[in-house]
Amino acid sequence: MANGRDEKKYVGILNDQKGGMTDSGKIIRDAWVFGLIAETETCEGWVIQGIQALWEQTEAEWEKYGFLVNNLPPELRQRFDRIQSEAVIRAKQSGWDPERDLDSD
Repeated sequence: MANGRDEKKYVGILNDQKGGMTDSGKIIRDAWVFGLIAETETCEGWVIQGIQALWEQTEAEWEKYGFLVNNLPPELRQRFDRIQSEAVIRAKQSGWDPERDLDSD
């Protein structure tokens, strides 16, 4: 507890809503792609400031490639494709429906 109040903690990508297909889940998957955290790190128990710092790091990495998947070097592109494919399978198994759950804006 900080200053007598509870800090909200992230549930972890494996326990996240929509099977991890959330903004926090995307940050974590991108961090895995760029090797900022181990693929075994689910960020369970992290406070929002930790997720925010990870987002800033992933944004800096994406900026190097113009924020485009097609600009990733082959090794990163293969890792990105594998991590995303596995995430989609895991999310669908936990009830995520891309037709229903993706924002249309």
